[in-house]
Amino acid sequence: MDSISPGKSLKISSVLTLPVIVASLGYFVDVYDLLLFNIVRVPSLKDLGMTEEQISTVGSQIYNWQQAGLLTGGFLWGILGDRLGRRSVLFGSILTYSLANIACGFTYNVEIYSILRFIAGFGLAGELGAGITLIAEILPKELRGYGASVVASVGLAGAIAAFFAVKLTDWRTAYFIGGGMGFVLLALRVNVLESVLFNLSLKRQATRSVPWWSIFTNGSRLVRYIRCMGIGLPTYMVIGIYATFGNEFAKALGVPGDVQAGSCVLYTYLGVVTGDFFSGILSQWFHSRKKAIFLMILMTLAGTIWLIYGGIQTATVLYFCYAWLGFSIGYIAMFLTTTAEQFGTNLRATVTTSVANNVRATVLISLPFFQFLKPNWGVLQSGAIVGAICFSLALLSLWKMEETYGKELDYEEV
Repeated sequence: MDSISPGKSLKISSVLTLPVIVASLGYFVDVYDLLLFNIVRVPSLKDLGMTEEQISTVGSQIYNWQQAGLLTGGFLWGILGDRLGRRSVLFGSILTYSLANIACGFTYNVEIYSILRFIAGFGLAGELGAGITLIAEILPKELRGYGASVVASVGLAGAIAAFFAVKLTDWRTAYFIGGGMGFVLLALRVNVLESVLFNLSLKRQATRSVPWWSIFTNGSRLVRYIRCMGIGLPTYMVIGIYATFGNEFAKALGVPGDVQAGSCVLYTYLGVVTGDFFSGILSQWFHSRKKAIFLMILMTLAGTIWLIYGGIQTATVLYFCYAWLGFSIGYIAMFLTTTAEQFGTNLRATVTTSVANNVRATVLISLPFFQFLKPNWGVLQSGAIVGAICFSLALLSLWKMEETYGKELDYEEV
């Protein structure tokens, strides 16, 4: 048996490690920016001359522009990733995001602000899906779970960075920091190699091509796609409703003191960082993606029951509950890794990138539903109803999903 020289071994290690680092930092910037607008929404719009009433309506409109950018970019970057390569998306998405974010720091016009948030959302849409797809195809099958853990834990630390960036600077500088980090990341990506599986697939596609829209016209693919979205529903329900409206849950529970929604979000993300690292390792221990995700969903369900029916009476316990919920939904990168493993190389980037952003966008449905229920059912029962629907769909989706731990990914959809 031929031995591998230390120099060659080091080179192989660097080839495998760099994409994980780049994908991790890409997700860091992704989360930093998406949470940044939520934090600077009020001070930035006040600075632009908006009244309290206008801040609520205009802020929602700008947020919707950002979400529209994510949805649009999720499909376009995914399609480009399957046509031009994962590496090209990593370059194009971060460049688009960086320029838009720096421009946000210079804006003095609400309409332009809205357009720039759309462009920033569009750019960011390619980050996580392309990164997860790349490392899933580059890493050995026995290490994919660990790669997902590193990407998620480093990436979600971007939420913490966003809080401190705003706390220590002003909103314009916080945008400049985000754009600057994007350009640093762009430089790091120069030495990232393209996925070998994509290059092989590209050669085969010269004689056989499968259009991206066949995801929705082919019954088997559509079912797999819906299942991949379904298992992620509890994650952004917790972030978009339970944590974002933590002050309302605190009031409904009768928790004394001034509980800030921002603090609830921060504790949730602190939990997510550790949970995402844990879930990847858990899947390696179990030798199963499904068992790891199932356990995390059950833990999230337990945390939801604790939040709504646990009789929480102090802010300290409430924050601990949110940290538990964050830890439990820390399977975001894991369910996207599972998504990447469910599809062939010729549709893998399209599916993974669009699923990542579609799951985020489900808040645009669950949140209005929550708001619709509140007048008659109250905050707690409304949260319980939305939760029951999301957990039921997630468990149903996971039930029949294919186990993909250790699956060979060198295949195509036909």
